[in-house]
Amino acid sequence: MSTVDFKAIRRDLHQIPELGFQEFKTQAYLLNYISTLPAERLEIKTWKTGLFVKVHGTRPTRVIGYRGDIDGLPIQEETELEFPSSHEGKMHACGHDFHMTIELGVLTYFVHHPIEDDLLFIFQPAEEGPGGAEPMLQSEIMKEWMPDCIFALHIAPEYEVGTVAVKEGLLFANTSELFIDFKGKGGHAAYPHHTKDMIVTASSFVTQMQSIVSRNVDPLDSAVITVGKMESGTVQNIIAETARLEGTIRTLSPQSMQSVKERLEALIEGMRISYDCEIEVSYGSMYRQVFNDPKWTNHFMSFLRETNRDLVICKEAMTGEDFGYMLEEIPGFMFWLGVDSPYGLHHSKLNPNEDAIDFAITLLTDYIGSLK
Repeated sequence: MSTVDFKAIRRDLHQIPELGFQEFKTQAYLLNYISTLPAERLEIKTWKTGLFVKVHGTRPTRVIGYRGDIDGLPIQEETELEFPSSHEGKMHACGHDFHMTIELGVLTYFVHHPIEDDLLFIFQPAEEGPGGAEPMLQSEIMKEWMPDCIFALHIAPEYEVGTVAVKEGLLFANTSELFIDFKGKGGHAAYPHHTKDMIVTASSFVTQMQSIVSRNVDPLDSAVITVGKMESGTVQNIIAETARLEGTIRTLSPQSMQSVKERLEALIEGMRISYDCEIEVSYGSMYRQVFNDPKWTNHFMSFLRETNRDLVICKEAMTGEDFGYMLEEIPGFMFWLGVDSPYGLHHSKLNPNEDAIDFAITLLTDYIGSLK
């Protein structure tokens, strides 16, 4: 294992980012690498563009799961690295190249140093959308190889390399995509009274949406509604017949998510009447909260303290992660891995420190190896 250059693997993966359920090159790369490992204890099954890889233990009594996500984002890279994305308009801007590389490192170690229990390595597609965790969890392969516990990590640009941040209970928010389409009546800019202007309607709606959080969510709870994209109109002298808003909803409780959506739909009904137009809403991908199992999380934190790792008890974040679906069914946890980048997640200049790769591989092999 010492001869494997995992930084080089990360750089290979960084150059081939692919969107959800389009990770064909990525899957092929992973399969090619895994094919170089001793096969005696390995069992590999493909699922869409993802993988399940089982390492059989010497005397198994349970299955320990580990999940890494493999997709990229529709972002044009601006890092000026010597190994940039070779796919125009796509980038590993959320660190999934790190996630895969670390998972390969842990897999490699346990192929050469098997423990008593079986290990299941899950390479999950489509975390960024439309969501791969839920259907992967429901797959026949997962039902056959269902883990008794499961772990995952996410890179954290704000923490230094060598730092692990985690907490029991709620770590990441409930999230939902949001798409709202408006249809009115277009026409000449000189005759607005003959039209139903959807730029005015959509703009008014964006403003009214802000009252949902400020006046309909318990101040001791938290919710965020973001409109990140607005499309409408064709030229400057034609009143727009249609408009489209795209955004997200994030809440710290499932109950708040439900009440936000109910209030949103009530506002939409009022806008239909007020502006005499058609409005359709859809929610796209919806992710469960990431809720760390207290028992497993405290066990992990005790391990970090006992082995003198730099531990931060962090706060919950409004970040979305579909690993929450797996934690809803399987006890376990996700933690933040410090990678010390001046640019944050989903930024076109994200540049994590590669020293975090070897740190994470050693951390996880030590922890999983310590489980009795």
